[in-house]
Amino acid sequence: MKFDKSIEAFSEAYRVIPGGVDSPVRAFGGVEGTPPFIARGEGAYLYDIDDNRYIDFVQSWGPLIFGHCDKDIENAVLESVRQGLSFGAPTELETQLATQIVEMFDNVDKLRFVSSGTEAVMSAIRLARGVTGRDDIVKFAGCYHGHSDSLLVQAGSGATTFGSPSSPGVPADLTKHTLLARYNDIQSVQKCFEESEAIACVIIEPIAGNMGLVPAKEEFLVALRELCDKHGALLIFDEVMSGFRASLKGAQGISAVVPDIVTWGKVIGAGMPVGAFGASKEIMSHLSPEGKVYQAGTLSGNPIAMSAGLASIQKLKIQPNLYDELNAKAKRLMQGFEEAGNQAGLNIVTDTRGSMFGFFFSDKPVQNFDDALQNDTKTFASFHNKMLNRGVYLACSSFEAGFISSVMTDAMIEEAIEAAKEAMMELTHG
Repeated sequence: MKFDKSIEAFSEAYRVIPGGVDSPVRAFGGVEGTPPFIARGEGAYLYDIDDNRYIDFVQSWGPLIFGHCDKDIENAVLESVRQGLSFGAPTELETQLATQIVEMFDNVDKLRFVSSGTEAVMSAIRLARGVTGRDDIVKFAGCYHGHSDSLLVQAGSGATTFGSPSSPGVPADLTKHTLLARYNDIQSVQKCFEESEAIACVIIEPIAGNMGLVPAKEEFLVALRELCDKHGALLIFDEVMSGFRASLKGAQGISAVVPDIVTWGKVIGAGMPVGAFGASKEIMSHLSPEGKVYQAGTLSGNPIAMSAGLASIQKLKIQPNLYDELNAKAKRLMQGFEEAGNQAGLNIVTDTRGSMFGFFFSDKPVQNFDDALQNDTKTFASFHNKMLNRGVYLACSSFEAGFISSVMTDAMIEEAIEAAKEAMMELTHG
């Protein structure tokens, strides 16, 4: 494949945008080559400005369950655009989408729409602090909850890819309230509670997607729930990535553990800039204007995102077997990658949850951030480059999950597997 136009576009972008990108991982710093500049998407495919076509396993980092340019979602957006882009005032669309989501969850009576997953998590933590009257929070190494100050402590994904798990510019006075625990290690959480009597909440990706795909063990989540109950702390499930992806109910459709607060991201807007956080009416009553915990945003609940989300959620609800089909494809893809690794003499471990998949070049299962950091990132970088040149678009970091969309065919999955076999064999045999 040729990338001449993308190379030129990246150079031009670098002159006016820091690093040439508006989100760090897009710079391909963790892999080889130049990022393709995308011209358009269609179904399961991406097309770049050099006219290269790729099977897209990123799907805008998760939300495009029905692929690019789904007609139902597209029509809903276009109809909404004709009515106006934004009003900064209430619309019925907000109530309709909120109702669709709330009726699926026994633990969510009300929710508040915001403009991103970062904002949803930031607001959920503020709410938890307001409800409990406490300042400290517990997060897990490798879990990424957006780039708000208190949460950029050993965050996964892009921060790790660029070798900086924490960020300059974050005051120590803020991070001192963030206690760090080890994923899938309940003793590390118990130690946090021993060190602080002021823990407002524990926040976790119940299915981590930002240190690669690393699901929490059920017994770990059960123990986490018990600890929070014992100490009067709230449990927050960050489902910005896993919500409506791992199952229709996200992690809550797989685990029996019930969180106090849930956050969602752009998946509830079919890829539009949107997020939300929800909880019981008792917890949400602390939120302004009912309560004293303040949160606001002009574009919160904007009609375009609401229209897209409503169309997407309604499509999901009428396809009860969809997630079984998506998971079957994800499992076949990962089975194929394992076969390719075995044939090439490479150690690879894989996992899936619903439409999510992940793999590491590692000789042992990955259960936490320390395990993830030991995966062979150099092999991943070379593999990623070889797959890109074979028309397969994977996440450009070994610390990110991948996604299957409903428009991916069995033939596309097999094409990706064949590309993986060629790429891995080339890695070890030249």
